[in-house]
Amino acid sequence: MKPQNFERKSARIEKDFKSFRTENPAKIEREIDLSWSNWGFGQEPLEQSVKRLARYGVKFIELHGNRYGPDLGYKTKETRRILSDNGVRCAGVCGMFSADNDLSSNRPHIRQRALDYIKRQLGLCQELAGTYLLVVPGAVGRPGALDAFEFDRSVESLRLVADEFVKSGIQAAIEPIRAAEVSFCHRIADAIAYIEAVDSNGVRHINGDVYHMLAGEAHVGEAILKAGERLVNLHMADSNRCALGDGQLDLDAILRALVLIGYNAAGHYCTPEPLGPGGDPYPAMYGKTEPRLLDRLVEKTVRTFREREAAIKE
Repeated sequence: MKPQNFERKSARIEKDFKSFRTENPAKIEREIDLSWSNWGFGQEPLEQSVKRLARYGVKFIELHGNRYGPDLGYKTKETRRILSDNGVRCAGVCGMFSADNDLSSNRPHIRQRALDYIKRQLGLCQELAGTYLLVVPGAVGRPGALDAFEFDRSVESLRLVADEFVKSGIQAAIEPIRAAEVSFCHRIADAIAYIEAVDSNGVRHINGDVYHMLAGEAHVGEAILKAGERLVNLHMADSNRCALGDGQLDLDAILRALVLIGYNAAGHYCTPEPLGPGGDPYPAMYGKTEPRLLDRLVEKTVRTFREREAAIKE
């Protein structure tokens, strides 16, 4: 039977992976570092979330970028203690960009809010030894374009703080998001074009998201190969935006593509962010979920990820 187009693409990646595995057996041994994006845990206390991650073998966390103002968000000393006590390290910070702090806004004071927000999150990330800050070029939850000049305004805005990334040593990781949630920058190619337009040493990297890639890319594995060394973090969820193993995701093809770009090295993270199906996910940060359901979410995701990671190496 003739294979489907996506199956042919996955088969090419598998062939390349097998050749790579034969020629470079030592380069496939290291496991990919698993992190977890905690803003989807909603109002749950950070300590409770971190203890759960440690219990299921997750040694890194992508912290909610919740310094929305000078009096809000994680306090450095307390957060550092919680992470240290549980053997969990900060991988990076998940920047949250809504219509209230939109780099592409046609209202100058909103753009200024976005710049001030970025500076506060850079401080959080640096204080907790994270390596990247996720940046969304446009507002999440606003899929309709304001006008034809959003891209230009966003580029202009981010350039104003690009040197702050250089000074802090934090990588700006641009995230492409599906068209149902944002008005532009939907695919890896869009993120690359945006990075090239900003043209700064402080803005060179990409935060991928498998769920958004399923909506916007022809093949997730090929998109990962296209991102290449720019990719520093990859949000993970199954095809239904639930726990890995609950949907139809071709996780093997994704893992093979990641190994092919050298992703199983320090400083690169796979970061589950299973937020559930639907539209704008941002309300999840204010919600409450039964701890036992979150336990199941983490346990199944980690188990599925590690099982498939081991399976492709056999």
